[in-house]
Amino acid sequence: MFSMAENADFRDGIEISAFLPTTIADFGKKIQDLNDKKASASEFLETIVASSLGLDASDIHLEIEEGKTRLRARIDGVLNDIAEIGRDSYALILNRIKLLGNLKLNVRDVAQDGRFTARVLEPAGAIDVEIRVSVNPSEFGETAVLRLLNPAAISLNIGDLGLRKDDEAVMAEELKRPNGMILVTGPTGSGKTTTLYAFLKSVSSPDIKIITIEDPIEYHLPGIEQTQVDESAGYTFENGLRSILRQDPDVILVGEIRDEQTAEIALHSSLTGHLVFSTLHTNNAVGAVPRLLDLGIKPSVIGPALNVVIAQRLVRKLCEECRESVDPSEETKEKIKSFLDALPGIVDKPKAEEVRLYKAVGCPVCNNTGYKGRIGIFEILRFDKEFASIIAENMTEFDIEKAAVKKGFVGAQADGLIKVLRGVTSFEEVERQTGPIAWKIV
Repeated sequence: MFSMAENADFRDGIEISAFLPTTIADFGKKIQDLNDKKASASEFLETIVASSLGLDASDIHLEIEEGKTRLRARIDGVLNDIAEIGRDSYALILNRIKLLGNLKLNVRDVAQDGRFTARVLEPAGAIDVEIRVSVNPSEFGETAVLRLLNPAAISLNIGDLGLRKDDEAVMAEELKRPNGMILVTGPTGSGKTTTLYAFLKSVSSPDIKIITIEDPIEYHLPGIEQTQVDESAGYTFENGLRSILRQDPDVILVGEIRDEQTAEIALHSSLTGHLVFSTLHTNNAVGAVPRLLDLGIKPSVIGPALNVVIAQRLVRKLCEECRESVDPSEETKEKIKSFLDALPGIVDKPKAEEVRLYKAVGCPVCNNTGYKGRIGIFEILRFDKEFASIIAENMTEFDIEKAAVKKGFVGAQADGLIKVLRGVTSFEEVERQTGPIAWKIV
């Protein structure tokens, strides 16, 4: 089923015949069979990658312990134990990963990063899946994590992200603006890149120029000029952004704002006729303002430059094949009613009689987890002259939030609860991503 890439045009990775649709249990059995027959490192690695892709896994973890190595896969944001691999086999697999990722075989006491490609020969044509490699020393040897950058992840349009209809309308309007900054915040793995790429696809057209600077380029987008940070060559976010501005762009994507210089150039670019997309690490949308202030940006710049700040998380969707309806208690019914009544009138929400609650059960379709796929929960803070004035007067995060609520702002947990009441996800999932349920709109 598998063959190493011997094609003269493809020498930088592995070649597999197709994704392997499978279950977690079957994946584990495949690995055990390879253990029993002492398979080659190439066969092990190709099976691991193909099966992980078949399960829509985002990451593969190879964790070395005393006498064994654990194979785990992150599916829908949650790690799952797959199987154990013998130490001798793992040593060969690790060497194979290092060779493919252009890492040093004889270096075992420092972290190394690399990447390679898995070419998937599907009936409809070849698909290249980029695989980012991280190897790290640990107590019993080196552990490895492979991040699978499946191009299917960027096939989403804005309507597929999980935005409520009212938020989708807001973003459709904001994306028509010729200038200003749109910031997306959230932790690693919260779907920020997917959201930004959906925005880029939405604004992309032959009559404008879009340039990105990323670290690294995760997915390749047709019709968009993408550049990658290379600090060894002096091409940093700061220098790269300065260079991009000399290329006459209409739209710019800055992969991440990490320092004052990058933030200042990006914000000033948004004030001089460019639409700028970027990400920032904050816990919520309102927190973007104090974070920019901490970086040293003047309050007089932040308000006029920002168009929208979006904070997001990803929650697992209930499996529609096995989810079971549940009747809420009287106490929960009262909380639901009060919550719905408190939401602003513009919010797309179910009526009390339309509420449907379900619980996760588990079946073969969802690998007995009760969940299949993920969806975003969002909070969108839209900036205007009032916010610019509040920021310029050095008012607190609380003042910004208070003003936002008056304009219909809804927090990420509240957005998640709306999705629970529509039967999309569960209370447990929303709580896992946002903390204890408070039944408040922010």
